[in-house]
Amino acid sequence: MRAIRLATLLLMLAAPAAAQTQAPAAQPPAPAAPTTAPVHPTDASSGPAVRPFGVELQEFDYPFEVQRFEFVSQRKPLHMAYMDVKPEQPNGRTVVLLHGKNFCGATWEGVIRPLVNAGYRVVAPDQIGFCKSSKPLGYQFSLFQLAANTKALLDQIGVDKPIVIGHSMGGMLAMRYALSFPDALSGLVLVNPIGLEDWRAAGIPPRTVDQWYTGELRTNFEGIKAYQQKTYYAGTWSPDYDRWVAMQAGLYLGEGKAAVAWDQALTSDMVFTQPVVHELPNIRTPTLLLIGEKDNTAIGKDAAPPDVQKKVGNYAKLGPATAAAIPGARLVTFPDLGHAPQVQAPERFNAALLKGLGELK
Repeated sequence: MRAIRLATLLLMLAAPAAAQTQAPAAQPPAPAAPTTAPVHPTDASSGPAVRPFGVELQEFDYPFEVQRFEFVSQRKPLHMAYMDVKPEQPNGRTVVLLHGKNFCGATWEGVIRPLVNAGYRVVAPDQIGFCKSSKPLGYQFSLFQLAANTKALLDQIGVDKPIVIGHSMGGMLAMRYALSFPDALSGLVLVNPIGLEDWRAAGIPPRTVDQWYTGELRTNFEGIKAYQQKTYYAGTWSPDYDRWVAMQAGLYLGEGKAAVAWDQALTSDMVFTQPVVHELPNIRTPTLLLIGEKDNTAIGKDAAPPDVQKKVGNYAKLGPATAAAIPGARLVTFPDLGHAPQVQAPERFNAALLKGLGELK
C-alpha cells in the first residue's frame, strides 16, 4: 500500500513538469486577406540574409547624417527623421525629396548626390509611420497631415519655397502639399506618383484596416522582391536592388513588427481612400512628370476582378492624362522603365531630372 501511495505521489509531482515542457497548442492561422504585394515565396532568386533593423531602422545606415525634428501632433510627441545635405557651392535652390510607401529617405541616395553636386540643398525626410521616424499606434493618417508635418519641418530648418519631388506615395503627398500650400513651394516634380486614378471608382474593392494589417503581417523578403521585380523594375533585377528589399523586410522583423505593420495598414487605407486625381486641375505650381511607362502600380488591385486588374495601373496612359490635367505640366517618359526609374536607371533619370529642374520656372 505504501508503495502504491508513493507511486501515485510521484506521478502527481511529475504532471506539472510535463505540462511545463509541453509545446503550446498551435494557434489558428490568421484569416486570409488580400495584400498590396504578394508575400509568398516566388521564382525570384533569394537575396541576402535579412536581419531585424529595429522599429526605426536603428541598425540600417543612411548615406548622410540623420537629424530629428521633434514636434507634437495629435497630442502625441513625435520625431521625424531627415537628412539635410548642403552643397559646397550652393545655387540658391532647395529640393525636398518625399519617399514612397515601400521606400525611405535613404532610397533617394542615388539622386541626392547629383543634386548636391549641382548646387542644390537637399532635404529628405522619413514621414511619420515610416523608416527612422515615430511609429504612433493611434494616429489619424491623412495626406494633409503628412503635408503639414513636412511643412512644419521645413519651417523649422528655414527652407522657403523649395522644389518638392515626390515618388510613388511621396508623389501623391507632393500633390497634396502643392494643393494645400501653393505659396510654400516653387516647383513640383512627380516621379511615378500613385493616386493618378481613383481605384475604388475603377472597381477595386475596399478593405478594412484589419484586412490591410493581416496582409502586412505576412510581409517577407521573397514577397517584397517578387512584387518589386514585377512592378518597380519591369521584370528585371540587379543585385543593387537587394539592399532596399532587405531594408523594408528588416523593418518587419523583431519586436517592432506589429507597430510597423499597423502603421503600414493605416497608410494603405489612407492612399486608397484619399484620391487626389480629381483635384489635379487645381495644381498651379510649375510641374514636371517623370514616368516609367512599364509601371503597373494600383493599390489593392490583387483583390479586383480580372477585367479591372487589366485596366488599372497603366502608366503609359496615366502619365499623359496627368500631364494634360495639370496646367502647364511637362512630361518626360521612360518607355522601358518601371515604378522606380531613379533606382532602375539612375544616370538616365538624373540627367532628365537635372535638365527638367533647370527648365522648371
